[in-house]
Order: sequence, then structure tokens, then C-alpha cells
Amino acid sequence: MISVIIPTYNRSHFLREAVESVLAQSVFQSRKYNFEIIIIDDGSTDDTRRVVEKFSGPINYYYQPHQGVSRARNHGLEKAKGEFIAFLDSDDLWLPEKIKLQMNVMENFPHLKGCTTEEIWLRRGKRVNPREKHRKYSGWIFPYALPLCILSLSASLFRRQVFEEIGPFDESLPACEDYDFSLRYSLRYPLHLIDRPLIIKRGGHPDQLSRQFWGLDRFRLQALLKLLALNLTQEQAFLVRQEILKKARIVRDGAMKRGKLEEARYYQQIIDRIEKEISSPQS
Repeated sequence: MISVIIPTYNRSHFLREAVESVLAQSVFQSRKYNFEIIIIDDGSTDDTRRVVEKFSGPINYYYQPHQGVSRARNHGLEKAKGEFIAFLDSDDLWLPEKIKLQMNVMENFPHLKGCTTEEIWLRRGKRVNPREKHRKYSGWIFPYALPLCILSLSASLFRRQVFEEIGPFDESLPACEDYDFSLRYSLRYPLHLIDRPLIIKRGGHPDQLSRQFWGLDRFRLQALLKLLALNLTQEQAFLVRQEILKKARIVRDGAMKRGKLEEARYYQQIIDRIEKEISSPQS
């Protein structure tokens, strides 16, 4: 079985098309695989429930008080019955062959834990090209995942074992929880990239998490600091510390510009500690 988890919050106008794109998957229509759609409504106040009720099929709807996307995804994982887990943000769309091509890869490589695809990006309805920094990679992607998140959850398919081994999404992060997950994933497993766009990411709307918070590097920094407690190789630890310094300097300077001197001192303390660790022979 494949469990498709869709977290949503006040996006009924997008949600209908997202669910339709799952039901339109060629392997689901042909009934090659059993599947379930798990919709986690993270406290919506619009007509999300009524939109879901119009669908038939293996769709399970769960409502929770507004707690954020990480809790919504984790709620979906708790309810999921599938051996394979796929996520779809409610403002994104799958193309009809996505799951078919990903399952072909997963079946041909039974030790592979995750598979992702290229994407089509739309901003306010117009197609845009991703920048070089958003380039995707195949294989052991950890060094490439440090600057920013290059593992798109909507484009990916995982074996359930991944979440049993590395744990769920970090609910303390209001944003960049996908970045945190991508680091923990890529430390442990390779990721196979299908070099073909199989999803449509729709952006530019005001309720995107990336538009609601200033200084997203604050949350990326939090994820990076957590990594230092893991069993890293010497090279991995060096790369993580170098990225911590980059991001800590950015958010320190941002705090200074906003007159948040106490916050700036906190980030300076991180910089001082990491610089000391890098210079230490034992680091």
C-alpha cells in the first residue's frame, strides 16, 4: 500500500486539485497498487471539510487544532498504513505518471529508501526556472543539502522504514522542517533522482510558510546545531560547522539591523563556540 499524506490549512481552493491529481495517478486508476489518501486539516476555518466530503474513494480526513505543518505530517504518519509514504503539499500537483515511475525505481532497487523527481515551478500562475542553487542531485546528497533544502517532499516517495529509523518531523520548527528532515535523511541514505518533472509546485501566494517568517536561516541553523549531536564523520562535522558559521553570521547581522541586540549576542556566542571547535585539533 502507498499512503499519501496531504497536510492542509485554509487552502480548500488548492486542495481539490491536489486530491484530484492523486486520484488521477495511472497506477491508482489501474488498481496496480492499493493506496490511501490521508488529509490532515490543521485547523482550517474555510470550507476544507466540505471539499473533502465531495470525493469518494480511500480518503481519510482528520481535523486537528492548528499546530503547524510538522505536527500535521506526523499526524498523517501516525494514521498511515502503507509500506510506502508520499507527501503532497495541498498547493502542489502530481502529474499522472509520478507514482508509477517512482515505484518502478523502488521495486528495481529494493534497498533504496527514497526516490524524488524534478519539478515544474509556477509563481502566480507563470512558469519560472529554478535557480542553480535549487539544483537537485542523485545519490549521497548530504553536502549539497546543507545550504538549503533540495529535497522536495511533494516530489518524493519513501519507504516507511525511513521514519521508523530517523524519526518524524521536528515539531519545534515553525518552518524549514523539510530542511531538517532532508539533512537527517541524507546523512543516512542515498536519494534517487528521476530526471523528469513529475510534479507542479505552485508558489507566490501569501500564505506560504517561506513568506510568513523573516530570517529562515534561524530555523536552518537550529537544524544544523542538532546534527552535531549525531554520529558524524570528521568530514561531515566540518561541513556542518562551516555551514553553521555562514548561517549564524547572516542571522546575527539581521538581528543587528533590527536592533535585536540580545538575539545578535546569542548568535555571536554560537559563532565563537563553533570557531573554537573548528580550530581545536579534536574537532
